[in-house]
Amino acid sequence: MEKKRENKLNPVDILSLALGSIIGWGSFTLPGTKFLPESGVINTAIGLTLGGLAVIFVQIGYRVMMENHLEDGGEFSYIYDNMGKLNGFIVGWSLILCYLSLVPLNATAFVLVIKRFFGSSVEKIYLYHVAGYPVYLFEILIASFVILLFAYINIKGVKTSARTQNIMVLFLVINVIVVLLVMAFKANRTIFVENYIRGTKIDLGEISRVLAIAPFLFVGFDVIPQVSTELNFKPGKAVTMGIMSIFSGIFIYNSLNIITSLAYGPEEVLKQEWALGTAVLSNLGIVVFILLIIALISAVVTGINGFMLGSSKLIGALSTYKLFPEKYNKKNKAGVNENAIKFVSLVGLIAPFIGRQVILYIVDMSSLLAALVYLYVCYISYRISKNKAEKYLSLIGAFVSILFVGLLIIPTSPARLSFPSIVFMFIWVIAGVFYYRKCNLKYKPAKDI
Repeated sequence: MEKKRENKLNPVDILSLALGSIIGWGSFTLPGTKFLPESGVINTAIGLTLGGLAVIFVQIGYRVMMENHLEDGGEFSYIYDNMGKLNGFIVGWSLILCYLSLVPLNATAFVLVIKRFFGSSVEKIYLYHVAGYPVYLFEILIASFVILLFAYINIKGVKTSARTQNIMVLFLVINVIVVLLVMAFKANRTIFVENYIRGTKIDLGEISRVLAIAPFLFVGFDVIPQVSTELNFKPGKAVTMGIMSIFSGIFIYNSLNIITSLAYGPEEVLKQEWALGTAVLSNLGIVVFILLIIALISAVVTGINGFMLGSSKLIGALSTYKLFPEKYNKKNKAGVNENAIKFVSLVGLIAPFIGRQVILYIVDMSSLLAALVYLYVCYISYRISKNKAEKYLSLIGAFVSILFVGLLIIPTSPARLSFPSIVFMFIWVIAGVFYYRKCNLKYKPAKDI
């Protein structure tokens, strides 16, 4: 019995799992591609803080869920049990794309990390272009190796996966703090003040551009419900770990943005291939740059690890509820849905062939899908909660989710989805309709609705 308990996840494991899933490749590139050119430092900080706080309101709904519902599948099984098969499927179909797309996104990001050291020598055996992005066989092989490595780690068991996550998250946090302190000490702070402080006004449009992608920026916290059956402590404490991971995420996102802003103005930053990396290398030298690269590698691999684990748990739950083939629910000796991990890995291995730009389009729409899932969870938590405070906070979480959805789909919104992302959204919805109809014909529900 004691041995079984040792194989469960402790609070540190959960904090590492959530934070590692929140902080991925995007946190290291967004300062140069989005945050600084579109919103600067102050408005980005406000947008990130408001977005994080908004997601914390959503977390209240998750707290109610985890106190009343401990099953693999998290949000999916929660909605299925309370609103029936169709709504459960909508949530599961939304989440599976969020998780599955982030595995290859981080794997292809690992290729970009390798490029920082070896340059164009990585670009070997050109295959074709997709959406303006060249695809090389050697890059696909690197991404595939990383995916297969973490498939192996996850198949060995959830505790093995958690230990790896803990070490890499520690490297991530420490190295980001060190780079921030060194940059703040050595950089020309006068230029920073001129570019981002003096004359800067609070701009709701600039804030909304950051706020709208909060569901994507912080989506990692909802990996926690997927492992709720693996905890060795009370579920309510896991939500506290989720909230801590969100605050830590806000800090790291802002830290990386400030590091970049200490070197480049909003116009100059767009001229850099990788603004953050160039800023550190040119101002602080190779040693500090290596610390940044270690932090980046840590962020990438923890993202792959976290979402691979979350995806396998979700697929296992979908299988239990007869919305996925039965074989994906079978567990190996380590108590892991091995077939589900293999399926996630297969999708991850195929994705690099379509090019990183297409993967990015798909990931962009994950913000909308994540916001939809938040809405469902908070609505059910509002309905079933007997605690008035939790009931009203869950209701606020539902309104926050609606706000996220509005920012992403209203045509006049400065943060609306790009046209390619909208096209992929329609494709995913249509695919879901056909798949659901097929499931209805082939399988009977696992539980009464």
